[in-house]
Amino acid sequence: MTRQSLWLWAIGVVSGLIIVIGVLVVVPAVLYPPLADADLQRVPDPQARIGLQQVQGQLQNNTRSTLLQVFAGLLVVMGAAATWRQVQVNRDGQITDRFSRAVEHLANDNVDVRIGGLYVLERIAKDSPRDRRFVQVTMGSFLRNRSPWPATDHPTQVVDESLPWLRLRAPDVQTALAILARRPPARDAPSLLLSLVDLRSVELENRELTGAIIRRSNLARARLRGTRLDGCDFYATDLRRADLTGVSLRKASLRNAYLEGADLCGADLTGADLRGTDMRAVNLDKALLTGAHVDSRTIWPRDFAPARVSASLFSD
Repeated sequence: MTRQSLWLWAIGVVSGLIIVIGVLVVVPAVLYPPLADADLQRVPDPQARIGLQQVQGQLQNNTRSTLLQVFAGLLVVMGAAATWRQVQVNRDGQITDRFSRAVEHLANDNVDVRIGGLYVLERIAKDSPRDRRFVQVTMGSFLRNRSPWPATDHPTQVVDESLPWLRLRAPDVQTALAILARRPPARDAPSLLLSLVDLRSVELENRELTGAIIRRSNLARARLRGTRLDGCDFYATDLRRADLTGVSLRKASLRNAYLEGADLCGADLTGADLRGTDMRAVNLDKALLTGAHVDSRTIWPRDFAPARVSASLFSD
């Protein structure tokens, strides 16, 4: 505490004491003023006059006692408020320190240390709702920097079937995405940014990434069974041979995306944007395509019968 703060604190204490003393002296006298001599002379009995004066003094003392109790209660409340505030300050300081150490761990060369830092960030998001947006932004940045994919509108020639699953070749990337997919909601959090990220052969089943922006990323051979991807932006993203069984892609943008060989059995693409999309997926006839938007550039499987879907679906 600085000298200026000490002086301000001392002035505040002295001022408070003066106010309290003034209230204890003035208020009882105003509420129960001393009896005038003329009023006392009207009482012939001396004992009665003494009794009146004692009653008047007792009323003033009772008022002072009540005021003291009120002031004591206010002090207790102020003390509790100050204690709560100090606890909050200490807690915020601890969270800041934890956040800083966790971010440092993300830059460590040891993958286990990076994974530990990710779990610390997840715990911070659970403990502190107002820090959730910062945790989300940090993890998104970690994914983009740790597993980048070059900017291109064209996929690789073939899907690498021999590529190990993401949890084996980059367990920290898999962990970060899994944490983001189960993160608690944050009212002021921006959309999750996962564009230009290499997520080939990722496993993310029955999770939620609603509203994420995943443009020009590579999710070839990904396992996304039952995951909610409503409103996501998959512009020019590679989803070839991805397991999209039972996924929810309601009102998602799949413009210019690649779904050749992807399994869409039970997928919900209601209102999805499929303009320019390579829709040569398997089990397409078992997907829900009501209200989807397509154009002449949308590519369909040879054996897919447009008659199975409403005619308005196939208008530009």
